[in-house]
Amino acid sequence: MKLLILDRDGTINEDRDDYVKSPEEWVPVPGAIEAMARLFHAGWTLVVATNQSGLARGYFDLPTLEAMHEKMQCLLAAHGARVDAVFYCPHGPEEGCDCRKPRPGLFHRIASHYGVDLAGVPVVGDTLRDLQAGAAAGCEPHLVRTGKAASLDAAGLAELVQRVPGTRVHADLGAFADHLLGAASSAASTRALP
Repeated sequence: MKLLILDRDGTINEDRDDYVKSPEEWVPVPGAIEAMARLFHAGWTLVVATNQSGLARGYFDLPTLEAMHEKMQCLLAAHGARVDAVFYCPHGPEEGCDCRKPRPGLFHRIASHYGVDLAGVPVVGDTLRDLQAGAAAGCEPHLVRTGKAASLDAAGLAELVQRVPGTRVHADLGAFADHLLGAASSAASTRALP
């Protein structure tokens, strides 16, 4: 199974300082849906792991969150693609749960759900906590320079990469897809050599 774990806000859709609270406010990052569709059609199983403390804070309810994810699925369906599952943490930061990134609880749930070891599974996000949570579960960290990471200067970027060794940096989800699909193509070509 080719499993790929994606953050949501700032990676797939535009992030907002006042939280994404409705399907109308859920706006995809340019090119993100198309990149996800390319990955899906290349055989990747797409899974989302997202902190959604807006639930605990009362900014939106569960049916609204589900409507946001339905919008994402509809946009993907227009390209013949889909997200296989969305795992989310509904807790606020003060609740001390294990599932709120940077803790790896969501990733352990994903591993259990699919019955797989996450070693080497790519995780893509726009914040340090996305990468820390994935790395703690053995995932391969990839940072996209959208969402929160768009405002990082060179020093901030270098510090983030230093804190999560092995992090690869991409302009956006489209550039990440180019990297992943290019690496797979290169590996296939290498295996085909006599």
